[in-house]
Amino acid sequence: MLVAPGQVSRALREAPPDQVAEAADLAIRSALGATRTDVFIADYRISGLWPVLDPDLPDGGFLACHGVAQRCFSSQQPVRDVDDAGRCRLYLPLSVWGERIGVLLVELPGGADPATVDRAVDIAGDLAVALRAADRDTDRYRQVRRRERLSMAAEMQWELLPGRSVSHRAFQLAGQLEPAYTVGGDHFDWSVNGDRLAVTVLNGAGIGLPAAVLTAVTVNALRNARRSRGSLVEQAELASDTVFYQHRGRRYVATLLLELDTVTGRVRAVDAGSPHLLRLRGGTVTPIDLEQQLPLGMFADARYDVQEFDLEPGDRLFVVSDGVWAADPGEQGAYGERAMARSMRSTRLQPPAEAVGTVMRELHAYHVDADLRDDAVVVCLDWRGSGGRNGR
Repeated sequence: MLVAPGQVSRALREAPPDQVAEAADLAIRSALGATRTDVFIADYRISGLWPVLDPDLPDGGFLACHGVAQRCFSSQQPVRDVDDAGRCRLYLPLSVWGERIGVLLVELPGGADPATVDRAVDIAGDLAVALRAADRDTDRYRQVRRRERLSMAAEMQWELLPGRSVSHRAFQLAGQLEPAYTVGGDHFDWSVNGDRLAVTVLNGAGIGLPAAVLTAVTVNALRNARRSRGSLVEQAELASDTVFYQHRGRRYVATLLLELDTVTGRVRAVDAGSPHLLRLRGGTVTPIDLEQQLPLGMFADARYDVQEFDLEPGDRLFVVSDGVWAADPGEQGAYGERAMARSMRSTRLQPPAEAVGTVMRELHAYHVDADLRDDAVVVCLDWRGSGGRNGR
């Protein structure tokens, strides 16, 4: 007898944090009559999808190149695949508020009618929430995400991130760090509060653990001011003072602070010697020129001014650090001056979570697959308009 829908949610809530995937397997078998389930999680580079239930299988990474699962992950839509024996495999996105976690595979002995697919989608949503919550209390899912050992600096950076993407009726937002397993100081942060979206991108100074520590101090100072309802100016000034009194001007952090009114599209900005800001409108990429002010922490009692500009529905903003803009692997010239605009234009039909990956892949290709010489961060923001429209 199949269990009621509410019992699946209860099973996930009652499972120990490290046993959520097993609890989901048992509950889905009972709820849908499934013969097999698998939970796959995207790695730090988003280069593949990796199994939770049996990560030591020799073919454990078979979904890294599995077109159906990748299509589900990229499109964030359920995908059905029926084999010659009549078995139906449902691939379901695991995502929470736009944060893409992975893919749930549900294998059914027969076909899947629309009601079954709808129920499976709901279960995948419950499982994604459970995985996101459980991640705070177990290392299991983070171990699946890493395909090689993280440096200490990278460990700190990934722990500090708010997520890698977020979706809202008025906007979509995503970011990516590279090199994923050794990133030092580059970073991004965001927060949604009512009709305000705060986005911060840091072009970290230095390499390795010292850079990560400097970034962590800066991000937490910015958050402290923001969570105390401080304005953009107050956030920048508190962070600058904090960094200066730690390092007396010997170390500082170039930072861009943005605040988007999600209703009007008005953007307020503090450019503290910042990363580069570009707008994609239609097929045209245009730099947004802001008056650069002092990097955070360069001088005592530094003061900052706010600048403003407007977005139109369908506009896309990219923020990139120097590791992207100034990347010059040889005699080709800087990536930002030669190839970056082309790669940004090629993302027009992709959601931000895919767009940041495209720009990063193009950056790696520009390096002819050599290791990046500097940390690189790409953040992509789409403003849909107050009614959720998209004119791009």
